[in-house]
Amino acid sequence: MKSLDFSRLSDFIDKKWDESALPSLCEFIEIPALSPSFDSDWEENGYLDAAIETFISWVKSLPLERTSVSVHRLSGRSPVLLVTIDGDAEGEILFYSHLDKQPEATGWSEGKGPWKPVIEDSWLYGRGSVDDGYGGYAGVLSVLGLQEQGLSHPTCRFLIETGEESGSPDLELYLDELKPQLGIPDLVIVLDTGGMDYDRLWVTQSLRGIVAGTLSVKVSSVGVHSGHGSGVMPSSFRLARQLLSRIEDENTGEILPEWLHTEVTSEMKDTCSQIVKMKGKDLKDFPLLEGVKKQVEDPLDIFITMNLKPSLSVIGADGIPAIHSAGNVLRTNTDLKISIRTPPGLDASSIASKVQKLLEDNPPNGAHVTAEMTEVADGFLSPKLPDSVSNDLEKACREFYGNSSMDLYIGGTIPVMAMLQARYRDSKFIITGAGGPGGNAHGPDEKLHIPTAKKVTKCMSAAVKSIADYRRQK
Repeated sequence: MKSLDFSRLSDFIDKKWDESALPSLCEFIEIPALSPSFDSDWEENGYLDAAIETFISWVKSLPLERTSVSVHRLSGRSPVLLVTIDGDAEGEILFYSHLDKQPEATGWSEGKGPWKPVIEDSWLYGRGSVDDGYGGYAGVLSVLGLQEQGLSHPTCRFLIETGEESGSPDLELYLDELKPQLGIPDLVIVLDTGGMDYDRLWVTQSLRGIVAGTLSVKVSSVGVHSGHGSGVMPSSFRLARQLLSRIEDENTGEILPEWLHTEVTSEMKDTCSQIVKMKGKDLKDFPLLEGVKKQVEDPLDIFITMNLKPSLSVIGADGIPAIHSAGNVLRTNTDLKISIRTPPGLDASSIASKVQKLLEDNPPNGAHVTAEMTEVADGFLSPKLPDSVSNDLEKACREFYGNSSMDLYIGGTIPVMAMLQARYRDSKFIITGAGGPGGNAHGPDEKLHIPTAKKVTKCMSAAVKSIADYRRQK
């Protein structure tokens, strides 16, 4: 069994990034390929198609063997690109990334801008550089690096969508459409996250889910002068606050229903403790006003609470006039947009039904209450990699980073992760990427740390080869 020459791989990947991938990625940055949610005329503008064509041109310029490319377009849906590199070994791997972008944002540094690629001090500036334009380049090069050494590899498919920044509303349809071509992967690799530094490969083990919607409390048909009705007519705001107390202890912020919690295992706690020891100072970066205290103070509790426990936030309101236009009138209703982050591993649809029932049943003072949950997405809990694959990935991390990899728990939600996991329940996952401190993925000065993009590529080469070795030994 021929082994992977790490030194040769490193030199090859560095050269291909510098001479081939980076110039193409710069062309991609110049394209204002806004996600459909931010460009209602995306079909007419053609920028998403231009982004796909740029990537296809790059793929075709490479000396890849056994490669096919196809673009898929469902009516009214943002297009999807499928690149297939047929393997000469057992196993199947699915890479996922996206080419659509967030809006421009203001506040870019002098000489930089969203559609202006700038390479400066190991960074590539420009919208879509780190989120997630580089992902497809890294994935394809990881396979090319194996072919350059004459090493066998599994069939690798690259599913690249153009609607991720809009919540991937079309992806499920494409997964159905492409089911025969996609097969059942042994491993799904997603290069759309990152870590807490650039010193090691951070592998995402979990994401929280989300259950969000509108709590509406109505008490009257018209507004009534507060001098006449206050103290008699119930306040819709007070009743809304009372209903939220069914979910959250208003004194501590603790989430009350047991069904909104899952066990934080000892392994999770140990990993969190390691991260806190390494990066504890980063957990203090909250923009609180002077004298404002956090709900939890211990660094370990902070990290666990942020990433593995449920939380409730009120993120919007209707029925409440602005202060400058508020008169002495009792309001007819209070509508609150609530957002509940659910721990990884919970069924968000089930949670949404329970939240609705909890808030709507037995309304106080007989108020007319509705709780419609309109944004429901599962979290993600990664299955354990086979020991041999985990060991091979660890060797690559030590070689290319000089450090062991680290597991990471993330408090946010990426709906596509749950979508892929629900589709491929028996598949293993590697969720990682080149994101990190200062990357500013959705803000001004978005930038890709080029050395990390190269290291991620090299580590994924090791993972791809390891799946072939693992399947051969089974």
